[in-house]
Formats: sequence, structure tokens, C-alpha cells
Amino acid sequence: MKHIAVLGSTGSIGTQTLEVVRANGDIQVEAIAAGRNIELLERQIREFHPRLCGVWEEEKAKELAVRVNDTDTRIVSGMDGLLEISVMESAQILVTAIVGMIGIRPTIAAIEAGKDIALANKETLVTAGHLIMPLAREKKVRILPVDSEHSAIFQCLNGEAGNKIEKILLTASGGPFRGWDRERMRQVTVEDALKHPNWSMGKKITIDSATMVNKGLEVMEAKWLFDVDFDEIQVVVQPKSVIHSMVQFTDGAVMAQLGTPDMKLPIQYALYYPERRPMAGERLDFWSLKEIAFEAPDLKNFNGLSLAYSAGRAGGSMPTVFNAANEWAVARFLKKEIPFLAITDMIESAMGHHKKIEHPSLNEILETETETYDWLKSRFEIRKGTGGN
Repeated sequence: MKHIAVLGSTGSIGTQTLEVVRANGDIQVEAIAAGRNIELLERQIREFHPRLCGVWEEEKAKELAVRVNDTDTRIVSGMDGLLEISVMESAQILVTAIVGMIGIRPTIAAIEAGKDIALANKETLVTAGHLIMPLAREKKVRILPVDSEHSAIFQCLNGEAGNKIEKILLTASGGPFRGWDRERMRQVTVEDALKHPNWSMGKKITIDSATMVNKGLEVMEAKWLFDVDFDEIQVVVQPKSVIHSMVQFTDGAVMAQLGTPDMKLPIQYALYYPERRPMAGERLDFWSLKEIAFEAPDLKNFNGLSLAYSAGRAGGSMPTVFNAANEWAVARFLKKEIPFLAITDMIESAMGHHKKIEHPSLNEILETETETYDWLKSRFEIRKGTGGN
């Protein structure tokens, strides 16, 4: 029996994690946590019977506690609640499926407590990879990637210990606006940007995919997960999302992981690694597929990716600025307060303003996030409802 805790249980990755639990029948969910969706949390509590449930908003936590007072689940709230869940003795694996830098402290706490991490919170490594990876090695904890691309790379490297990577080929769908120029993207609406051609994801990551900022975050995450330089990570656009990523070795051999675009596969692989469990669902049909096309990424019109490479190469606190500025700007875009192209404009401005800290501590990372938010608030006047900035 596997024992897991899930941070972000009401989001896309969290709900699919619970689908994997439901399908297998030999995983005990010890704890769940989410932001404020107490209706779904209540249903999850009644189905999976976790010992703990965390709610970020204290008032919502109180409301949920009343709703489930006939169960044995204890309700906790805020960061203290996330930390309590992260270190609970009965859980072996922490699934970090929450979005944003809020995931850093719980991940560190879980590693210090000896928990394996099923990592879906890419911001953790983007901003604090220099802290997380050495700590994981010290505590002999496994970081098991859940992102489809990083899971694909992880799978390609199985059995290749000691063989040097020449290049990681990180695939990208190109998002809903592949082939568009910036002039055409000036008219993009929130509704347009939320229509991803292949994947069903949460709103924030779907917007990140549309700007290709998500691929930039994945580049920075890959650097830490697989101990490679940025020059050894190449983004390849593969529009059908059939090849999830590839690894090229020094002898020229390329290993690729293929499959249908289904996030349950990398989730299940992380939870049961190194075992491969049977999983229901659609299979890749090569007779229907016929061909797989590749393109180079458009760095001119989708400069979020080139900005990510710049932030990653700069290192220190710069990736935190990149990530924080993007989180702030995407939130404003989803509220229809700024236009689509302003997202990467704000990232570039914030990076240009920032004075880099070379080796930031956890507190300095969190302070940099706050400072970036504050600077953007003061720098950009938000005209709600006008679509301008």
C-alpha cells in the first residue's frame, strides 16, 4: 500500500492524481490540500477519507470543518497547514500539484522529513533549485517529475546511469497561437488563450503555454532535475504532442518517450516508480498518426522562451523575478486588465529593473517575489475592463 499526500488536490493535476488512486485501489490518501474550493474538497474527503485536509483561506477552512464534522478528517489552514501535511509521518510521497512559489516551503519541509516528492510544481525548482536539489541528495530523497516532458526525459534516462547526455530535446506543442506574429496576437482574448489544442490544464498553465513561458519554466526546471547546462537543452516544437521529450547521448543515439497526451501516465509513473502499472485509456495509433512534424520555436514572436533562457543563464534571483512577474501578469490578464502581449513585456521590464542576488536564501527568494510584485504594481497602471496597460 502506497501512502501519499496531495497539495493542490482540486486542480488539474490533483484531480487526475486522485483518478489514478481510484483506478488502482492500493494507494491511501493521507492528506489533501487546496486553496478555496471546499465543495470539491468535501467530496474528496468523503471518498478518500484523508486524515488531514488543508485549506489556504482560513474562513473557508472553518466552513469546511463544519461541513465535514461527521468525518474523522481534521481541517488545517494556511501555510502552517501545508507544512503540517508535508511532514506527516504516515505519508511516503508528497504530490506537489499546487501552482506557484507557495510550493517551495512545503517541498523543503517534506524533503527534510525524508519524503519522496512527486513534483508538478515547477516553480519550486525554477526559483530554488540551488537549494532543493542539494537537500534532496543529502536526505536521499527522490524527486520524481510529474510534468509530461520531464517525466519523458526521466523515463528515457532509465538504465543509462553513467552515460553522458549530449542534449535534452524538450518538446513543445507551440500552443494555440503557433505560427502567429505579434501583430495578430494583439487581439487575443482570455477565451482564445485558454483553448489549448492538445492538453486540458488549469487556467494559469494554459496561459503560460500560450505565451511559451511555460516551456521556459520547463527549461529552467530541466537544468536542475537533470544537471545539464542551458546550452544542452533544446526546445523542439512538435505540434501533436505525441513525443513528450527526448534525450540525445554522446554517441548520437536519441531516446524518445511517446504516447497520447494524458497526464495520468506521468502521474502514475511517479507514484509507482520504478514499476509500470496497467492503465486504461487511449493508445497511440501509428496507422492514424502517419507522420510526426517538427519545427523550431519562434523566439521572436514568443519572447517568453528567450527571456527564460536569459533568466536561467543569469541565475541567482533572476529566475524568481521571471516567475513572479509572469504570475503577476497572468493573473491580471485572466482578469482582463491587461492585453496578452503585456505578459512578456512585464516580465522583461521586471528583469531589467532587478539587481540580481547571486546565491539567494529561501527568505531572499520570497522577498524577491514580493519586491517584483510591488514594483509591477507601482510601474503599471491597471485600467480594469479596458484591456490596456
